[in-house]
Parts: sequence; C-alpha cells; structure tokens
Amino acid sequence: MVKERARILVVGGGYVGMYTALRLQRKLKRELDGGGVEITIVTPDPYMTYQPFLPEAAAGSISPRHVVVPLRRVLDRCRIIVGEVTAIDHAKRTASVTTLATEEERTGVEQLPYDELVLAPGSIARTLPIPGLADHGIGFKTVEEAIGLRNHVIEQMDIASSTRDPAIRDAALTFVFVGGGYAGVEALAELEDMARYTARYYNNVPPEDMKWILVEASDRILPEVGEEMGRYTVSELRRRNIDVRLNTRLESCADRVAALSDGNRFPTRTVVWTAGVKPSPLLAATDLPLNERGRLKCTPQLTVEGTTHAWAAGDAAAVPDVTAEEPGRETAPNAQHAVRQARVLGDNIAHALRGEPLETYAHKYVGSVASLGLHKGVAYVYGRKLKGYPAWFMHRVYHLSRVPTFNRKARVLAEWILSGLFKREIVSLGSLEHPRAEFELAAGGKHPHDPTNDPKGSS
Repeated sequence: MVKERARILVVGGGYVGMYTALRLQRKLKRELDGGGVEITIVTPDPYMTYQPFLPEAAAGSISPRHVVVPLRRVLDRCRIIVGEVTAIDHAKRTASVTTLATEEERTGVEQLPYDELVLAPGSIARTLPIPGLADHGIGFKTVEEAIGLRNHVIEQMDIASSTRDPAIRDAALTFVFVGGGYAGVEALAELEDMARYTARYYNNVPPEDMKWILVEASDRILPEVGEEMGRYTVSELRRRNIDVRLNTRLESCADRVAALSDGNRFPTRTVVWTAGVKPSPLLAATDLPLNERGRLKCTPQLTVEGTTHAWAAGDAAAVPDVTAEEPGRETAPNAQHAVRQARVLGDNIAHALRGEPLETYAHKYVGSVASLGLHKGVAYVYGRKLKGYPAWFMHRVYHLSRVPTFNRKARVLAEWILSGLFKREIVSLGSLEHPRAEFELAAGGKHPHDPTNDPKGSS
C-alpha cells in the first residue's frame, strides 16, 4: 500500500499520458478507492488521437470520431482537466494551468499542486522560416487537420472542374507534400488513392491531370523501413505518377507558388508540411534538465535525471536505449516506444509510492509498417521485408491490435469491412470548419470567412 497520500499530475493526454494513467488506475486500484492516491490529467483535448489512423481518416476509410479515444470514458478514476500547463516549478511542486473556466472568469493562471509529476506533453510540428509557410501551409498532426485536408483536396477538384482558367485549374490540381517520413508518405499515398477514386465522378478531371509532389531534403524516404524498402516505396510512388524529389528543399511558398531548391516552381493551393516534429515548448518553461535537442534528460527507469518525483516518456523524453550496442544512443520518439514506456512508467510510479525497486525500460525496436494506399504497403519487421498487399494487411492488423479499447477496435474493424463492401464517400464537408457562417449571413452579419485570406485556399 502507498505510505502517504499522493497527488499524481499527468501533463498531456496523448499516448504516454493516457496509457500511463490507465496503468496507474489498474496498479493503484485499492489506493484510488481508499483515497490514498489522486490522479489528475491536464490535456488540451478531452481525447487521445491515434495518429497512425490519421491518413486513413483523411482518405475516408475510417470515421474521424473513431480515430480518437475519449479520456473521460477510459480514465473513469482520474480527474480530467481540459486546459494547458503553461509552466512548472518542480522545486515547489506546482504547475501553472489555464482552462476554459479561467479564461471566462478572467482569474488568470491557476496553481495546481502535486506530489508526483508525469511530463508527457508530446511534440509540435517542426517548422522552418520559409516565406509563405505560415500563411499557406497545412499541418498533419491532428484529426481536425486530417479532415480539413480531405475536404480541401475534394474542394480543389471542385474548383478545377468549374473553372475555365487553366492557371487556376493547374494550381488547384497540384498537391505538394513536404517531408518523407511516415506522416508525409502515408498522407500523400492515401489521399492520392482517394482522389484517384473520386476523379471517376468528375467528367472533366482525369487522374492524370493531378500533380502529386513529395519533397524530401535527404536522399531517402521512410528510413525506418530500411534502405531497400525505402527505394521500393519511391519506385511504387513514381509508378503512380507521384513526383518524388529527393535531396530537395522547399524554399518558399509565398503567393501560392512552391519554389524548390532544385529551381522548379509549382503554382499550388496545397502545401502540406510534415517535415518532422520538435518537443513541446512547455519543456522550456520548467526547471527540469533538458538536452541539446530540448528534450528532458531521463534515466532508463524513466525518471527525470537529477531530480526526484518527476517522470517522463515519449516525445518529450530522451530515454537511454539500453538495448543498443553503441553507448549514448536514445530510444526513438515514436508510438512503439511511447506505449511500452508508458506501461513501465505506470509500474515504476506505483513501485516508488510503495517503496519498491524500479524497473528498467528495455525494448529492442522490432521494425515498422507503412500504408501506401488501399491494398498497398511496405514493412520491415524482425528483419523480414514485406511489400504490397501483405505489408498493407500487416499494417492494419498491427494498428488494430494497438488502438486502445475494445470499443474502438470493433468500430474500426466494422468500418473497414463496410468500406470493402461499399463505395468510398466522396463528399467534402468543408462547412464544418465554419458552422456559423450561413446563420451569420442570414442574420445580416458579416461572413466570418474571407476567401482572400484563407490559408488553405478554400472557397
């Protein structure tokens, strides 16, 4: 049993935050029932997004609401606070929190005390000072961005189908993706697959009129699946008339023109930025030690180095890889490690509260799988290389087994079965992004959406 009453604060409701709290609920069940432990989660969103399913949600294979897991349902023994932690003073064991209520009440920042701290704020998109990127770029880290991008692509096809101006048509049908990692490759492949299918319902927008361009600064894409599978992915994409440009950078997208480092310029209304992530800026607002990349220095037991009562895992943590042959290597900031670290993290917090020895996180990276559209994929697992339908099937099986809760597993599987039996949905619901626009116009107000300033180019 826990010796003293403990207040556990979990910052972030993503992979690490949700799985750690879920583990603590199971390990500390008696203490939670008896009031000896209190678990509080502060998260900007009341749900966890299963990001590997975002490309399929963008392509319409999965409903957006099935890509997210409601935290209040899963973590019924925890206190959920929808808000943001703006700073942490670990020396005083307090976190500065803003919520929707504090904004309405105008009471400023609320100080939340704690005894044990779990830092799992995740990461944000790593951007560069490229002209026009902030005005015209589209991200791909949230379910809102995924659905917005799907609506945007179909809307561009509507524009191309309606206009008589060849310049507008060409720009509408040119889609530029920057970044050759998982997010960029899977998003491009799934959306190209979806757009190719959708084009059959447009009598004047054939698939060959669309330009899909992947820009990658290094000499390879999908490095996680190995060099050979990376080359296969490039050839597979190029076979589908996708323009893959390696050793190339985006230098500007001002005035809706994508200017590349190889000298090419593409008028486009779609620039999707997936060129990596960086740690949450919250980490810089703490008194905890950071490494040169801005991540928390951690031990193999997932404690923050040089401190007590502070824990971290996932994208925010630099965790030593004890299975690596070369010294000083850290675990990769990906979902595979995050989920497994969260389990060890939950166990270690329970051990610490009970005065028991801590466990060491040790997991050897087993490989990766990636989807390249319907019935197409690539995989490198336990040294075995798969491509095409087997890799795509493994991708679905693996992620179906990893998505949390039986409820979500059943719903995702049902949608996959239905999508295999019936035709794809090709509807753009762009009005969801501005639900009050129609009523404001009817009420005599000004349209809140100015098309001339729309970063996505939506009408």
